[in-house]
Amino acid sequence: MGDAAVDATTRCSAGKSRRVTGVAAVVLVGALLAGCGQGTPAPDAADPAASSSVATPGTPLPASVTTVLPTAYQRLAMSADQLDPAQGYPRSVDKGATTWSTKPVSDWTSGFFPGEMWLARELTGDQAWTARAQRWTAPIASQVTRTDTHDLGFVVDDSFGDQVQATGQGTDHVVTAARSLATRYSPKVHAIKSWDTEGDDDQRGTWRFPVIIDTTMNLELLDRAAGLPGGDPAWKDIATQHALTASKTNMRPDGSIAHVAVFDPGTGAFVKRDTWQGAAPDSTWSRGQGWAIHGFAAQARAADNPELRAAARKAADWWLAHTAPGNRVPAWDFSKPAEERDTSAAAVAASGLLDLADQVGGADGARYRQAAGETLDELATKDVAPSGPALLAHATGGKPQDDEVDVGIVYADYYFLEAARRWSVPART
Repeated sequence: MGDAAVDATTRCSAGKSRRVTGVAAVVLVGALLAGCGQGTPAPDAADPAASSSVATPGTPLPASVTTVLPTAYQRLAMSADQLDPAQGYPRSVDKGATTWSTKPVSDWTSGFFPGEMWLARELTGDQAWTARAQRWTAPIASQVTRTDTHDLGFVVDDSFGDQVQATGQGTDHVVTAARSLATRYSPKVHAIKSWDTEGDDDQRGTWRFPVIIDTTMNLELLDRAAGLPGGDPAWKDIATQHALTASKTNMRPDGSIAHVAVFDPGTGAFVKRDTWQGAAPDSTWSRGQGWAIHGFAAQARAADNPELRAAARKAADWWLAHTAPGNRVPAWDFSKPAEERDTSAAAVAASGLLDLADQVGGADGARYRQAAGETLDELATKDVAPSGPALLAHATGGKPQDDEVDVGIVYADYYFLEAARRWSVPART
């Protein structure tokens, strides 16, 4: 724990601090700082050598990560307490800005902000996070009956789903959202339709049934709801079928991922691969590769499906082959190595790698866990924003649209915290 963290512990506990080390120190300091009126400067970087040993289950989080977690909690608590969900949900922070740009609760990213609070609650053990998280989760109930979006997993499972896990409250909202999402499933295509873009005045207007790799991240909502009172066990089958379809169409033979797979809704036939957020139809958008690792691993665990586990490993092996220690945070598209990096892609991949490592074990599991640790260490040492409300800088939302390029972004912070949690409790997806 850095000197700043020790000083904060001393100040906040009014002389009652005690010496603690390692993850326990992060839990204590994070809990204390979440309720303190401290400033939020970026901490000094930890020694990168601290994460150079082989990362096996039981290995402590990289020291750099334990150093920055209190900063994450401070910034999150300050934003949660100062902002009003009725005025919008945090989404991104432009370089040099001191406030979040916000979006309505209907935006696909609205679930991440309360989701961070549920993760902070679990990481710190501080019950003060419960009221904060509930305040930001409650308005999302207005979204659970929507059938016009595939993003209900991002919106509802990362908020109400985490609330159910933490408190048991909100099961009806999770079940209703899953029922809504399931209406988008086509038994001909064996997949959930991602977007309703027919007739748009851009390339998406010709896509009659697009399946984007992002949708694999929404399947956990169906898995969770299938086992809740009022849920339908068939929803888990829908989730598995969708993931299998994506593993054969969005995934290329070499393990790289295409953002979009287009189908004919009348016949169910696969038409082509394309992209919206990648550089080209045949390039590899880095966050899409991260979505695939995370999404395939999650569904492999939920269904205990060896084919999906193999798909997750294939996507992960491609990622590891195209990143390296000290360079685990990729450019926004792997075909554009000199352009802006995407910390959100790296955070998503790190979290997925930890889930996959826990499932496969052995030498491959150690390899995936090692890469995840290297990724988290790089994010913590190179990419923490020096100030402002977001933890991580240098995320890229939509480079082809010149939208949210080199910014802080809410889902980068969410998956960084999720990965920190999974480091110790990987089986709790």
